[in-house]
Amino acid sequence: MKKLYILLSFVLVSTTTLKAQNKETQRADKLFNRFEYVDAVKEYLKLVDQGKETNYVDKQLAESYYNMFNSVEAVKWYAKVIKETQDAETYYKYAQMLKANGKYELANKQMTTFASKAPNDQRAKTFNENPNYLPKLLDTQKSFNIKALTINSDKSEFGAVLTNDNYLYFVSTRNKSSRTDGWNDEPYLDIYQSIRNTDGTYSLPTAVSDLNTKWHDGPVSISADGNTMYFARDSHFSKSYEMDKKSNAKIGQINLYKAKKVNGKWGNISPLPLNDKSYTTSSPSISKDGKTLYFTSDMPGGKGGNDIWKVTVNSDDTYGAPENLGSKVNTEGSEQFPFITDDNILYFASSGRQGLGGLDVFSIDLTKTDVAKNVGKPVNSEKDDFSFTFNSIKNIGYFASNRAGSDDLYAADPVCGVEATIMVTDAKTGKPLADARVAILDDKKNTVETKNTEANGELVYNVECSKAYTVQVSKDGFESAVFVVPQPVPQNKGGKVKVDAPLNPIDVIITPTEIVLKEINFEYNKSNITQEGAFELDKLVQVMKSNTDLVILVKSHTDSRGSDQYNMDLSERRAKATVQYIISKDIPASRISGKGYGESEPKVDCKDACTEEEYAQNRRSEFLIVK
Repeated sequence: MKKLYILLSFVLVSTTTLKAQNKETQRADKLFNRFEYVDAVKEYLKLVDQGKETNYVDKQLAESYYNMFNSVEAVKWYAKVIKETQDAETYYKYAQMLKANGKYELANKQMTTFASKAPNDQRAKTFNENPNYLPKLLDTQKSFNIKALTINSDKSEFGAVLTNDNYLYFVSTRNKSSRTDGWNDEPYLDIYQSIRNTDGTYSLPTAVSDLNTKWHDGPVSISADGNTMYFARDSHFSKSYEMDKKSNAKIGQINLYKAKKVNGKWGNISPLPLNDKSYTTSSPSISKDGKTLYFTSDMPGGKGGNDIWKVTVNSDDTYGAPENLGSKVNTEGSEQFPFITDDNILYFASSGRQGLGGLDVFSIDLTKTDVAKNVGKPVNSEKDDFSFTFNSIKNIGYFASNRAGSDDLYAADPVCGVEATIMVTDAKTGKPLADARVAILDDKKNTVETKNTEANGELVYNVECSKAYTVQVSKDGFESAVFVVPQPVPQNKGGKVKVDAPLNPIDVIITPTEIVLKEINFEYNKSNITQEGAFELDKLVQVMKSNTDLVILVKSHTDSRGSDQYNMDLSERRAKATVQYIISKDIPASRISGKGYGESEPKVDCKDACTEEEYAQNRRSEFLIVK
């Protein structure tokens, strides 16, 4: 009864508030309902300034900006709107505005809410089929596609290394017969191996009994010829403290060891002389030529926590002095799990660098003066992501992550990427155009990034092989245009493609009677301005700013499908939406007007026997020069 009483109280308050709200917003609502969004926004903002802001006012502002395709302001107000539960379409619109601002992850969150509220909507179904299609990039490009391995167990797995003869070594706590470690109450780590088959599947993992003890063993690194292994081991394994003295290892400390393969078995195990009972050495990675060993240690001389070090491996099995990799790799935090590729790219995990959360995977080209870069999503997540390795011959990487709850292994297939150079020029003179605005769009018309050209008229985007991209190019005084980026093939990884983008001076679209634009596309049965429509209408904005005496009449037409009155109303709404967009770009309302003509003035008089092409010709907008 008490709950019901409270609920009824809220209903009564809400009803009273709504009546007051309707009175307060009457003038703004009238403008909104007449599709005069620019003036409606002014009235709604007055209410906000007067302290009369409500969720209703916020939503009307968001909807106004949405209809004018002012994505920046729309995002601002939708963020306030959804603090209270909304209908499904509100979340969908908010997602579209977020995408328009390149906020893909936030857009996905709103789309997830939309899909949960409208599961039978085709847009929701399409999203649910592939919810992560939006670019999730760091520095504008995704580096890998990932997939969890089928050999994962309900325990921890990490440190996967693939040899050139297709053996996958990793460590795991899946050995249920082993005693448990007091750190996390899981069994001690053992080294396992699996065979990667030609079809990309993996054999059932087996423990490497030649190496495993009842304490921690692994992770490992294998030489290029597959016959030498460096691995970490808990020095608890020793039968007596005397043996620990000889190996200079502390009881319970993790240290590095070396093993040789003889007749298919691992043996000749020996500790490395760089071990010391006062610090840990772990996570080895041997270079392709076998001359440099990278490892993790908290030995003196580091930056803090665990650092990544390297040591020279001499031909006579002696070792040089350990060398800290310095601040280009190490931080005051913890750096772990180094892996050196055949071309001297070092991957490592760090908790001391700006990342997505927990341990993140970073990479650095040791042949250059580069700084370490976050590998980005999807390899990195808000959880711990670490022990990244890469086999250059097999062209596949592996890493571990606890994003699903426990440490699991994932395969990382590199995304093929090339450089696309966009060259923007004046179509008449051929001269390069600096500060031209270039937006690159993916195959789903999502804006991936927007840049301005340099003084030489060029800019560069990184694109994925075999994917479709377009660029929208605009510049004051020139007609905006769209250009297709040639699709590079995977074999051209690391190569380049070029896009010539000549822009015509703006006067080429002005005739004595009208401004000639491409079709202003609207969604079916809707009148809000779309991203494509906004891009085309910006050409008209440029013309009107360059020719301050121009007065334009927007005539909106439909095809003959649907009733006469329905088509008249639809064309009227679209004409007004078009006008409102132009006004929102600081063009005086006295210079632009619009009117819907429905199907009354067909371009092709085909009536009910029209082809699809003829229907499309009749479904048009015209921009007539009145003055």
